[in-house]
Amino acid sequence: MVGDRETPEGPADPAGVPPLLIACALGIERLALRGGARGAERAGAPAPVSVLRTGMGPAHARRAVSRALEAEAWRDAAVIASGFCAGLAPGMHPGDLIVADETRDPDGVTPCTGTELLVKALARAVPGRTVHTGPLTGSDHVVRGPERAALAAGGAVAVDMESAATLRTAVASGPRPVAAVRVVVDAPEHELVRIGTVRGGISAFRVLRAVLPAFFEWHRSLLLPRR
Repeated sequence: MVGDRETPEGPADPAGVPPLLIACALGIERLALRGGARGAERAGAPAPVSVLRTGMGPAHARRAVSRALEAEAWRDAAVIASGFCAGLAPGMHPGDLIVADETRDPDGVTPCTGTELLVKALARAVPGRTVHTGPLTGSDHVVRGPERAALAAGGAVAVDMESAATLRTAVASGPRPVAAVRVVVDAPEHELVRIGTVRGGISAFRVLRAVLPAFFEWHRSLLLPRR
């Protein structure tokens, strides 16, 4: 079942398999991800899947994810934060993939689950696309210029506004696999304000539409038993 903003819908899986909650901020991200989620059974999803649009920013992410995981059918869900991001490393291009090994923000660090597995699965799902791994940092605003360079100097490979809050809220609600997979929509040499952004955005959208089989493969491999 594909849910909407704030509260996923649908019954628990009759076999007791924990579902998969994919959280994103924007309607355009949800549009890309829902196309894959609607075909979840055909793509090999082992349990119900919901794409949750949280709204922009860490506060919205915290509130929406917390509310979603309060529902009985979704309390043990594996959680993936997904959507678009800003790449921080020179040489990145729109459409590159980011698989976080941890998310960071001023409130702390959340380790991610199954990073290597996701990297391999994404290489199969989206062949030819570069996959970067490393820390994904959180911000409460759009990051540009010197601030972006400072985050890169601290070791982060990308930045977005919701992933860190999403994963921290998820693990605070109970033990579960968590991951963050983002598609670069702008990068140091390809910032959003520049000509060519539309082309880069289309490229990123197409990549985001293609990631669901990798998410399902990760989910199958890291299922948690129900408490």
